[in-house]
Amino acid sequence: MRMQFQTYKKLLLPVFVVLAVFLTACKKKNPDPATETNYDATQEYNLQNLSYGTDGHQTMDVYLPANRNANTKVFVLIHGGGWGGGDKSDFTYLLNSLKTHYPNHAIININYRLATQSSPAFPKQIDDIQAALTEISSSKYSVSSDFFLFGASAGGHLSLLYAYGYDPNHHVKGICNTVGPSDMTDPNYLNNPAYSSVYPVLVSGGTNNQSGIEAVSPALRVTPASPPTISFYGDSDPLVPSTQMGRLHDALNANGVYNQATMYQGAGHGNWNTEQSNDCIAKILLFINAYFQ
Repeated sequence: MRMQFQTYKKLLLPVFVVLAVFLTACKKKNPDPATETNYDATQEYNLQNLSYGTDGHQTMDVYLPANRNANTKVFVLIHGGGWGGGDKSDFTYLLNSLKTHYPNHAIININYRLATQSSPAFPKQIDDIQAALTEISSSKYSVSSDFFLFGASAGGHLSLLYAYGYDPNHHVKGICNTVGPSDMTDPNYLNNPAYSSVYPVLVSGGTNNQSGIEAVSPALRVTPASPPTISFYGDSDPLVPSTQMGRLHDALNANGVYNQATMYQGAGHGNWNTEQSNDCIAKILLFINAYFQ
């Protein structure tokens, strides 16, 4: 049975609910993305299902603030769902919360091609992230190529893997990772039959592809140039071994990369209690304010 990961909506809904303020009733542009070639930089836009590729899953929702320019930073939201499920709609609440709290930042909330054993996640989902970032970097959007990635569970894994392994020009300036798998060579993953169905969905050949397993392990891709990273895990997570946090942040420490890691006691796959949620909120806001203002 393929292991399913909770969506980011379930993971961080208690975290960002305090940030969620409904938008005021000001008039906003919402043109047809298929016919729009340039977006007036003085105007605000809320775009739905903007295509960044030819596949039906290669779509994204985009928020462009008014009066943006080449210095406008971009939040990138990457949903979870075990690489084979989930949808950008799971992140809509987070997009709205960030839009309210950081109104001068642009935001993209992406869908990506979902994985099956016959069409595994790697490398196509990394290719999709790159395609989405290439699209938003086009001059017609009038934003910068400075990105901050939010991801959880499978989305956390993809955020980490892209930033550490596939961003040679270091456009990613920070990552917020919640319960993202970080090292698929971990014996607590690899030698546990409960996780055996994960591997063929993630990489061709599954557990028989050692080089592929190493290639999709973000902790093994860390370098001194990797971006600052903040992570949150639960020590009672039934889906992601708690050892994943240590493997990731030990690698970051060894390479001198600024990082923060929090392991919540008694917590599962992102289901923090009120005290833990408030702690998480405070840490995320301080991290963004330090590295992405």
